[in-house]
Amino acid sequence: MPATQSSNHVRPAAIHAQGWAWRHAGRSTPAIQDLDLRIEPGERVLLLGPSGAGKSTLLHALAGVLGDEEDDSDETGSLLIDGVAPREQRGGAGLMQQDPETQVVLSRVGDDVAFGAENLAVPRDEIWARVHEALDDVGLRTAAGGGLALDHPTAALSGGQKQRLALAGILAMRPGLILLDEPTANLDPVGVLEVRDAVQRCLDKTGATLVVVEHRVSVWKDLVDRIVVLQPPSAGGGVLLDGTPDQVLTEARTMLMAAGVWVPGYVPATRARRTTTQETGGHESTAQFLLVAQDLAVSREKPRRRRFKTIPPVPVQSGISAQVRAGQALTITGPNGAGKSTFALTLAGLLAPVDGKVSAAVELSEGAGIDPFKWKADQLISRIGTVFQEPEHQFVTGKVLDELMFGPKHLGHGEERVDELVERLRLTHLVDANPYTLSGGEKRRLSVATVLAAHPKVLVLDEPTFGQDANTWAELASFLSELLDAGTAVVSVTHDEEFSAVLGGTELRLDPATPRVPDSQSQPARQEAGAA
Repeated sequence: MPATQSSNHVRPAAIHAQGWAWRHAGRSTPAIQDLDLRIEPGERVLLLGPSGAGKSTLLHALAGVLGDEEDDSDETGSLLIDGVAPREQRGGAGLMQQDPETQVVLSRVGDDVAFGAENLAVPRDEIWARVHEALDDVGLRTAAGGGLALDHPTAALSGGQKQRLALAGILAMRPGLILLDEPTANLDPVGVLEVRDAVQRCLDKTGATLVVVEHRVSVWKDLVDRIVVLQPPSAGGGVLLDGTPDQVLTEARTMLMAAGVWVPGYVPATRARRTTTQETGGHESTAQFLLVAQDLAVSREKPRRRRFKTIPPVPVQSGISAQVRAGQALTITGPNGAGKSTFALTLAGLLAPVDGKVSAAVELSEGAGIDPFKWKADQLISRIGTVFQEPEHQFVTGKVLDELMFGPKHLGHGEERVDELVERLRLTHLVDANPYTLSGGEKRRLSVATVLAAHPKVLVLDEPTFGQDANTWAELASFLSELLDAGTAVVSVTHDEEFSAVLGGTELRLDPATPRVPDSQSQPARQEAGAA
């Protein structure tokens, strides 16, 4: 069906908050409080503030998906979109979240874009006109964007393409308010620009109101016409600063840095690492090997049975060789879709290799065997601790303190490290909270703390700094630096160049493999000393 121009009009929304506050169920203190804010139709607003200031809570409230009348959450004051409570007009605002993976609903591109409009009971012919138009608007039907057909599998998209797909689904709903919650946090630099530019094209065309939450100001400051900085409830809540980007970033730069805002050109000070001969370009390090990957091929797929044959999965990456040494950092870099997380999970013993092998040294295995994938759960978590890209995937209790105690209790370890972790990772005020009610940055710090509480010798981290303000970023980077100097090996999947520079060590860059090419033709990834 050819693309057609829809006649449906987007009416930019107005936002008005007056003395608004929200307390999550099970929390003794509010996530956001005393908010007085007015956003006019068509304004583009960048929402800033330290981790825990309530930015994501506000966006979820505006999308009408925050809590319901059945739980014991508490709301005071008023929050209105065009004079109506957001939950009474769901679909009037479109929310795009941090993680590209969690926003894909259906298996084909066209169906996924149509999903929201279908749920709003838009007529069928109108839906598909909107789908074509939305895909054009976000650039996914152009040659540069992949030239995607409507039946293209969503599983084959890169991270940047998935975020643009989510944006297309929002646009097909024709909301007057677009809400972006750190939409580029997990993307490589190319994906960041893809999403930012797609948002700008859509806003220029529709005139919709925009509220975007992002810690990295430089990505969005030239697209927005206003910056609003929130204070956390512990500092009194409400709006700390409000003005044009130039005004706020120039007149209040020192105040913003103190509040943990990533103002352009600012990198917070961190603890200095002890250098090693390898990191200073000298002779090869004599640090002890803990894990070795040899000619590894990796995939998240499982082998399939066809008649009497077992069909192995197609590797997302092949020919990987790397070493993990005690007290040293290994940083895994590369564009979205290159298999970085899959390799990290395989190295950590959570996925079986398609080919090649991962071997653990005697000092790490301690009698458990050479293959980490064959270790029992308690053997694995006490040796190799893994922090997933999505923090919620590793929460198992309903209370932050119980989450931290879970590993030590089941392993029979002392719990003396828990108090230190709570303080160092700024979780003291949250020990009685439900982990699922925390902000994105707080969830990430909790997921790191729960793994560290088990005292592993190897720590595998997938995007450890996403969602962190500058202050919590510096604390996390400094803490990991201390662990390295104490002999823990740290493996990080990250796009954060400043974080990689703090930890030092070596870099393993993975570039996308050509799909379904025999292993013998794929280019092996190599580990380079001193590149991180």
